[in-house]
Amino acid sequence: MQQTSEKRDTMLRSTLSHLTVVGDDAAGSRPIDGLHPEALWMRLRQEAEQAVTQEPMLAPLFFESVINQPSFDEAVFHRIGTRLKNDTVPRCLLVTIFRRAVTLDPGIGIALREDIAAVMERDPACDRFLEPFLYFKGYHAIQTHRMAHWLWTSGHRDFALYLQSRSSDVFQTDIHPAARFGRGVFLDHATGLVVGATAIVDDDVSILQNVTLGGTGKETGDRHPKIRTGVMIGVGAKVLGNIEVGARARIAAGSVVLRDVPPNVTVAGVPARQVGTVNPAEPAQAMDQILRSLSEEALTYTI
Repeated sequence: MQQTSEKRDTMLRSTLSHLTVVGDDAAGSRPIDGLHPEALWMRLRQEAEQAVTQEPMLAPLFFESVINQPSFDEAVFHRIGTRLKNDTVPRCLLVTIFRRAVTLDPGIGIALREDIAAVMERDPACDRFLEPFLYFKGYHAIQTHRMAHWLWTSGHRDFALYLQSRSSDVFQTDIHPAARFGRGVFLDHATGLVVGATAIVDDDVSILQNVTLGGTGKETGDRHPKIRTGVMIGVGAKVLGNIEVGARARIAAGSVVLRDVPPNVTVAGVPARQVGTVNPAEPAQAMDQILRSLSEEALTYTI
């Protein structure tokens, strides 16, 4: 088995050797809630060390996943590789692919950190970086997609589709590897998330469980939604077709969105219609799904 894994590793390195390395200046890093990337890694290690004393029975998990790893990026590769590995595709191969992807596209490494910061900022149930890093499948699913998207755009489509399928098995998300995601994306719970091939999700978006960013039928070409910066999409919402949800808009839970949504508004209902403006101005940060200021009559459902 080890010999087979080494052969796969060698073959992959050979097939990817023609790609040009992207310089670090191609992807600018944003501040992570005032936390320097090295400080993030130090804090994660400290949390893992504290966890060893509090849960000694899980000490092997904390040591293998965090304490014995050389960097934040390598720790992420190892953790996600551990969750995705099987007899066909071993962890060492997944780690090699992830490492290669970040080397050739440093923006992926920046996204790893901004995504985990988004969880800390927006999830009231989370008070340690260790929690999304080890346990939250939403964080693991979006990083798996970033690897799959890199493979897709690099011409390794079968491997990309394999990771999509594997992520669906392990994390219960189905994100086509061609879909494009920005940074600072928070997939809360993530179960049942479906994202089509031509969908675009910009920076700082929050998406809850059972959301679909899909098409309206058998049309081809550009046929999926474009979700702009700072949008929040509530539980069970369906956004269908090549439509745009404007920056900092909020989609209420259970809504079916079939038309463009202007920036800075709240839409709700089936089909969804505008029911108010957004307050606060950053719905993806606030994560407020309760439309307190609206009457029940504002939420219309057409059958």
